[in-house]
Amino acid sequence: MPNARIKSYLHFHLIVFIWGFTAVLGALISIGAVPLVWFRMGLASIFIGLYIKWRGIDLRLTPKAAVLFSLAGIIIALHWLTFFGAIKVSNVSITLAMMSTGAFFTALLEPIFYKRKMIWYEVVFGLIVVAALYFIFEVEIQYRLGIALALLSALLSAIFTLLNGSFVHRHNATKISFYELMIGTLFITIYLTLQPTFSNGLDEVFIFDNAFFALAASDWIYLFILASVCTAYAFIASVQVMKHLSPYTIMLTINLEPVYGIVLAFLVLGDTEKMSSNFYYGAIVILGVVILNGMLKNRKYFERKKTLKS
Repeated sequence: MPNARIKSYLHFHLIVFIWGFTAVLGALISIGAVPLVWFRMGLASIFIGLYIKWRGIDLRLTPKAAVLFSLAGIIIALHWLTFFGAIKVSNVSITLAMMSTGAFFTALLEPIFYKRKMIWYEVVFGLIVVAALYFIFEVEIQYRLGIALALLSALLSAIFTLLNGSFVHRHNATKISFYELMIGTLFITIYLTLQPTFSNGLDEVFIFDNAFFALAASDWIYLFILASVCTAYAFIASVQVMKHLSPYTIMLTINLEPVYGIVLAFLVLGDTEKMSSNFYYGAIVILGVVILNGMLKNRKYFERKKTLKS
């Protein structure tokens, strides 16, 4: 019977596959990045709120936890804004490839967050991933804005993962997810209300008027899937598995998101997402790094467990 650590590792791969599909949904939804993220976080907050009511989960927070959850909620909102913004100005492939640098950012930041020494192979793995990205893509100048937004999104994702890694040992995962998504929605709401008019990706509208909510039927369907499966479920589950996986292992596993996402994008969106052979070589390198990291982490885990027993 696999232990909780291995179960969490496999579960997280399913979550990352779902996140890979998230990028495809972002490309399919016709509205702009800001309203898209507002709808995503708002609907997901409602879904999780209903689940909390059904399960009777205690939502009480200490003032310190409220501040920390608010910070994390703003960071995840900014992460998704830059993520979907990158997709809108470039494409799914470029965005997801740049997101792989999250492992490198985590390797640099984790020792600061958790006050531990930097592990040499984490830095090496991060550098290998970055090198694989250069090998995968011959980036053209017209994608520079998308690249910049995606790199910023990867940095924000690393910071968010490190913050949540410290939360999960003291708070319920569903409670964490609910407050972070709700605060993120509030953050974007405040931003939107400061705008006299706003682009919904199609034309200029007054914020929160009838036109703002007058979406195509396909957009509502995609938003429902995005908010329920790809956000409410995946968000809670990803926080839960952090109890058994290190933030670096989580971020390195997320490097499979480009592999899953780009393959799905090619199947759904067609030739606009077709990759050169360099992508497949690079994807094999990234996959190899993820597997090797998992093997090293599990070996150290079992060695430490054996030492404690003796």
